[in-house]
Amino acid sequence: QVQLVESGGGLVQAGGSLRLSCAPSGRTFSNYKVGWFRQAPGKEREFVAAISWSGGRTYYDADSVRGRFTISRDNAKNTVYLQMNSLKPEDTAVYYCAARLGQSIRVVTAIEYDYWGQGTQVTVSS
Repeated sequence: QVQLVESGGGLVQAGGSLRLSCAPSGRTFSNYKVGWFRQAPGKEREFVAAISWSGGRTYYDADSVRGRFTISRDNAKNTVYLQMNSLKPEDTAVYYCAARLGQSIRVVTAIEYDYWGQGTQVTVSS
C-alpha cells in the first residue's frame, strides 16, 4: 500500500506560480509512474501530467497545461513536483497525485492509477 501526500497548494493571483509536491508515506516511489490530476467543482477529475520512474519521460495533457506546467521528480528526495506557471483562474481545482506500476506513462484515466493522495487546493484569483 502506498499512501501519497501532496503539499504546496494555496491562493495565488492570475499569472503567478505554485509548486506542488507529492511524496509517499512509509515507502519509496521505486518503479512507480506518477501522475497529477485535478478536479474543479462540479467537474470530473482530469489528467494533467505524468512522469516515468527515471524522470526521463513525461507526458502532459494536450491543451490545458502544456507549456505552463512542468512535472519533475527527485528520486533522492522521493518526491514528485508539479511546477505551475502563468496560472489562470480556470486552473482552480483540487490537485491530486497518483501512482501506478506499468509500462506506459500515457495513461490519462484515473481508474488506472492504484494509489492516490488526499489532494491539495489550488485557487487562482483573477
